[in-house]
Amino acid sequence: MTDAHPETTTVLSPTAEVAIEGLPPGFGEGIAGKAAFLIAIAFSVFQIYIAAYGSLPSQVVRAMHVGFLLLLGFALIANLRAKSRPAKAAFWGFGVLGFATGLYNWVFYADLIRRSGFLTTPDLIIGAVLVVLVFEAARRLMGLPLALIALIFLAYAFFGNHLPPPFIHRGYDFAQLVDTFAFGTEGIYGTPVYVSAAYIFIFVVFAAFLERAGMIALFNDFALGLVGSWRGGPAQVCVLSSALMGTISGSGVANVVASGQFTIPLMKRFGFRSAFAGAVEATSSMGGQIMPPVMGAVAFIMAETLNIPYAEVVKAAIIPALLYFGACFWQVYLEAGKAGLRGMAKAGLPNPWDAVRRHWPLVLPLAALIYLLFAGYTPIFAGTMGLALTIVLILGTPLAALIGPLAFRVVFWLALGLAAASFMEFGVNILSLVIAALIVACFTFKGGRETLQICIDSLAEGAKNALPVGIACAIVGIVIGTLTLTGIASTFIGWIISIGENNLFLSLVLTMLTCLVLGMGIPTIPNYIITSSLAGPALLSLGVPLVVSHMFVFYFGIMADLTPPVALAAFAAAPMAKESGLKIGIQATKLAVAGFVVPFMAVYTPALMLQDAGPIAAQFGYPVEVAYIVAKAGMGIVLWGAAAVGFLARRMAWGERLVAFAAGALLVAALPLTDEAGWALSLVWVGWHCWRARQAPTIGAA
Repeated sequence: MTDAHPETTTVLSPTAEVAIEGLPPGFGEGIAGKAAFLIAIAFSVFQIYIAAYGSLPSQVVRAMHVGFLLLLGFALIANLRAKSRPAKAAFWGFGVLGFATGLYNWVFYADLIRRSGFLTTPDLIIGAVLVVLVFEAARRLMGLPLALIALIFLAYAFFGNHLPPPFIHRGYDFAQLVDTFAFGTEGIYGTPVYVSAAYIFIFVVFAAFLERAGMIALFNDFALGLVGSWRGGPAQVCVLSSALMGTISGSGVANVVASGQFTIPLMKRFGFRSAFAGAVEATSSMGGQIMPPVMGAVAFIMAETLNIPYAEVVKAAIIPALLYFGACFWQVYLEAGKAGLRGMAKAGLPNPWDAVRRHWPLVLPLAALIYLLFAGYTPIFAGTMGLALTIVLILGTPLAALIGPLAFRVVFWLALGLAAASFMEFGVNILSLVIAALIVACFTFKGGRETLQICIDSLAEGAKNALPVGIACAIVGIVIGTLTLTGIASTFIGWIISIGENNLFLSLVLTMLTCLVLGMGIPTIPNYIITSSLAGPALLSLGVPLVVSHMFVFYFGIMADLTPPVALAAFAAAPMAKESGLKIGIQATKLAVAGFVVPFMAVYTPALMLQDAGPIAAQFGYPVEVAYIVAKAGMGIVLWGAAAVGFLARRMAWGERLVAFAAGALLVAALPLTDEAGWALSLVWVGWHCWRARQAPTIGAA
């Protein structure tokens, strides 16, 4: 493989805003575009104020959150997708109407509480309008599948009383359904929208600020310098940069589009097949959703649903995330060896530690966020403080540049850091004063106004980036409301339990298939919410630990975006790879082997997710059990990766691949004596294969 050209060191730096799911880039042109831009800023300011001071009732915050989502969503549809003036006017009208539903809940908040269950005619009209607008916004922004699934559940709520047993319910009139879906906390304004308003939005804006501040450049330079010279370097860079991006942004499909336009051509240029290059990008970008601390926002919904500390969810995700990306690194390494590909020349790559030294202040807000989350602070507090510290960092940079001597710059940053950190002692007001002072200073001094524009753009982009997640949380409230009102979930739960009483593995397979089928075309968050409501209680009843049961459905919700025939992430990578989305999906399924193996292993050995101890812990201690299970999972991934690629130390015949797969399967299984048989077969086979490779070395075996 030829050496890398020097320009590859900057090939990953994005040059333009990427499209958000369902929408082209930008906010539109002319007065309408400026209006949408200002609405996005107002949305972010409102959410940040509520996060910092929380002075409004929860129901009002939820209603205004959905109102802003509808206003901004329809405004962008009007500006970016509508062709005719009547269509643009209609969509703007829908947006204003949607925002009015939020204002209605705010203005008549006390009245609505007093007449709960006895809605007036205006209440019913506003509620019905809200439901219709949420469906239309979801259809326009998220595509037909999610809206169609919610519509099926809504139709069941209306007409399920005419169905035969066991699906029949007692029936509900129009007023009761509107009350449930449009005003109660079990419908559109349910837990998903609460989490979107309280947690997710802040973290999305936090990610937007970090990206504008240069965090992506730091991640890319660090990844290029650290792993670019490894065998299969360009693909290894893609995996590592996606893993790092997952720490601040968990939107898998958006990450495919954002980074794939640079990484996929780079991988193809260095000799990787088009389908494999697309699969590496899709698999690693989707893996960002299981990478703590953000985890595609599902972590916050899971913590709220299970009523457990957020840190418990992150703790359960750490080892599986490392195994997932370890499997990606390993299969890229094997694929490169099979194709005889080498890494990029070190001379043309940046020094990863120089990149960290240049941009180390950007790591501080992320480090503060992680510390606060694990120190027991609420996610909304941690996210708000992380965002505030990022703003302080951005606003302070041009001011520090005006200070000549290094010693004075150091004093400035120390003083600013101490002032910002004083929020731990004196609360959020002191941090607000620091930010206000920095804003005034940036208005006054040279270069500051450009920095203020960066902050304003970040506020707007954050609001736009939050649209798909927020609308998905709103529409999935229809599903949750139907499940709660009709009790149909208990029918599905009983069915899974009746199967699992005789065969837990079969119940797990059925749950996996449910997640994969539901995931055909709908994002991970609504997929998780629906499947966890249906299958989570069933798995819990079968003895699966609470967090493990929810992680199980979460993981397979992610796998749905990689698994044909729909495979949203694979088809998002297809135009950049210039290859069939189906072929990319097949390759991605192979690459994501850990995503399929780890959830099943965790059910039988919960210590893999740092949950319940097993028999090994009773005899040797919990750390020994965790280490052993991780080693077992790692060896299984090594064997299955070799079987999938057909290469280890040399190319493998089909018989060798079957033996490797069988040895890995024995290690994954949790039956008596399977571990012993798996380890024995694995060690014998690896030793024999390596001995054969030494006898007849092949080109590319390195």
